[in-house]
Amino acid sequence: MQARKRGRPTGAGRSIISASVSQPLDVLIIGAGLSGVGAASRIRREFPNKSLVLLEARADLGGTWDLFRYPGIRCDTDMYTLGYDFEPFPGNKSIAGGEEILSYIREAARKYGVLERIRYDHRVVSIAWDSAAGLWTVTARLGDGEARVFQCRFLHCCSGYFSYSNGYRPEFAGEADFKGTIVHPQNWPQDLDYEGKRVVVIGSGATAVTLVPNLARKAAHVTMLQRSPSYVVSLPSEDAFNKSVSRFLPRRWAYALTRWKQIGMAMLLLNKCKTDPDKVRAALRQHAVDMLGAEYPVDTHFKPAYNPFEQRVCFMPDGDMFRALRKGQAEIVTDKVARFNSGGIELASGEMLEADIIVTATGLELLPLAGLTPVVDGTPMPVNEAFVYKGMMLSGVPNFAFVVGYTALPWTLKADMVNRYVCRLIRYMDRKGYRKCTPSLSGIEMAPTSLMDISSGYAARAADQLPRQGDRTPWKLYQHYLRDRFKLFGGKLNDDAMSFS
Repeated sequence: MQARKRGRPTGAGRSIISASVSQPLDVLIIGAGLSGVGAASRIRREFPNKSLVLLEARADLGGTWDLFRYPGIRCDTDMYTLGYDFEPFPGNKSIAGGEEILSYIREAARKYGVLERIRYDHRVVSIAWDSAAGLWTVTARLGDGEARVFQCRFLHCCSGYFSYSNGYRPEFAGEADFKGTIVHPQNWPQDLDYEGKRVVVIGSGATAVTLVPNLARKAAHVTMLQRSPSYVVSLPSEDAFNKSVSRFLPRRWAYALTRWKQIGMAMLLLNKCKTDPDKVRAALRQHAVDMLGAEYPVDTHFKPAYNPFEQRVCFMPDGDMFRALRKGQAEIVTDKVARFNSGGIELASGEMLEADIIVTATGLELLPLAGLTPVVDGTPMPVNEAFVYKGMMLSGVPNFAFVVGYTALPWTLKADMVNRYVCRLIRYMDRKGYRKCTPSLSGIEMAPTSLMDISSGYAARAADQLPRQGDRTPWKLYQHYLRDRFKLFGGKLNDDAMSFS
């Protein structure tokens, strides 16, 4: 297997920013992944004279798209909505691979002057706000243990939502008895040889759906072992509408038009899932039957107990996993693990899955705000006790925003809106001469609800770590792009829940 080529661009993060920042920065961004580079690019476009630094814990930019290196890594949503609204994704691909996405992020960072503002190998370990100074003090630790301190007027956390250190990895009985290799997708060994091997992938989410057809190209046989089914849908790898309009429209216009087409289709589908979920379930079942044939046990392997988008729907390009199943290169087994043994996995049903390699595609561990607890004037502000303001700020925490994308819609749709709102907020404060903005509940009593309105395992496991949403605007989240767009692009900045000074 060929390793993916990685490497920081020569001089990135070193040439313009010196080793120490003696003056407070205007904006500091935590994270240089898709969201962080998007935020920095927008700030550079709208405020070219403001001082800006990004602190990235890893040795390169890209976040998720630099971290995951398993075979076939790709997005599971279209690039017209996963891409930035201000920078068209090149080509006609709708479902893109990890290398293409990483290249896209790097090119945006280069184009908008972000590359030279990234500090790599800087893991943020503490953030503290001082009202008297009107500044955040941000402490980062380098790989060699050295601590570096930065100060900024506005702090924006774009660290993603899951731990990069480790994924969710349950322990299975008898693991020590297994004579083969056990790997987790988040820590994929680049020298893993799976050609001609029997591979069992434990899981049924987007990672498993990506791995199975890609491993099947070289492996002797691949089995996807799932405890319960997921919805799996085939999409064209290239968008026919975009190819058509690109013939007579400039690239930027064609991209924007296709993006709105995709947003409209997604909104219609989500609305249909809420108003008539049974009809959508039936359509997705029929889709699987059409792809696999009437004789395939679709109701065993592709009929979840939940409604569509109560957990994420898995998308695949050009039906690649369905094709691997039809050809007999892969199979799905719906059962529970009883234990591992020397030759594979014993199932709860009593059956045995023989394996040379077991891949535990068992999910993510959520890590809100990079595991940080904001400290405001000496008082820690636990994240799980705060309410979320407009889906992007925390009650009682000044001059601080964070990005959490949609769960049912593409991540970047919400990230772009948050980043635009941050720019609106900074411009408003500049114009009015304000130094501080703080969301406040102002004695309002609200019934807290979970931040993530999906039933996926990773959300349930982290429910007590996440900030809370309330039961009314602006403390309640909506999985509704147009409503959020109206609220964040044109809504009032100086509302009853936000105080300025």
